[in-house]
Amino acid sequence: MKAAGKVRLAPIYIALVLLALVSVVPFLWMLATSFKHGSDVYTKVPSLLPLDRKTGEFSPTLDNYEHVLQVSGLGQAFVNSVWVCLVLVPAKLLVDALAAYAFARIPFPGRDKLFVVLLAGMMVPTITLLVPRIHVTQALGMFDSGWGLILPNVASVLDIFLLRQFFMSLPSELEEAARIDGAGRMQIFWRIIIPLSKPVLAVVTITSFIFHWNDLVWPLVVLNDPELYTLPLALQQLASSESGRAYYIMAGAALAVIPVIVVLLIFQRRIMQGIAFTGLKS
Repeated sequence: MKAAGKVRLAPIYIALVLLALVSVVPFLWMLATSFKHGSDVYTKVPSLLPLDRKTGEFSPTLDNYEHVLQVSGLGQAFVNSVWVCLVLVPAKLLVDALAAYAFARIPFPGRDKLFVVLLAGMMVPTITLLVPRIHVTQALGMFDSGWGLILPNVASVLDIFLLRQFFMSLPSELEEAARIDGAGRMQIFWRIIIPLSKPVLAVVTITSFIFHWNDLVWPLVVLNDPELYTLPLALQQLASSESGRAYYIMAGAALAVIPVIVVLLIFQRRIMQGIAFTGLKS
């Protein structure tokens, strides 16, 4: 029976391996190109490895990374993106978790109707809200500043919805027992709700980080000073100025991917737990 089951699953495994190759090969090609010399990129016979065109020897170089970090300004943009994400993601997680806790656990007049209004706001295309957000940012004096990237994005209705659904699934007996022991709302939130919600908090953290790390539209309309550019803006400029030099563009793209991979590796176990819990509780 076990052997027959493995045979039936073989096509699924083969399909998964092929899909994995489709996803990984472009990434490997990008990484390999970032280590190639300019003369070794455009050859009659393409090679995945950084090989010297004349001798055929393995000859990787770090000059491409040095160029994009020092000459193209990608280094400063990298620092700006790290700073924005380190401030924005924790602040967003705190605001969304507090709002979700209020909608899930604190009864107040019109709570459910207000939540429906928030969900209805998700149906409005984001691009239609761009002009009002710009006007509000200008009125608050945050235009062309790092805080203009952070404060307008400090809350997300989708994250509030996900956290609320998870908070509602937690046993109410824990909260009642804490109240009997004299715990207040914030004590229950920090000591009971948050520790039990680490898997879903990890999912929200990683999705928020990836979104804001790769966000191009909002920094494009808010920032004018090149010194404040985030990584997507700097990569766009690099692709325009070095359009014929793929090795520079690939080096910049490889640098942009590194933090995402690091965050995924750190939160990998929590993300899988969050997905599993979400599936079980839905």
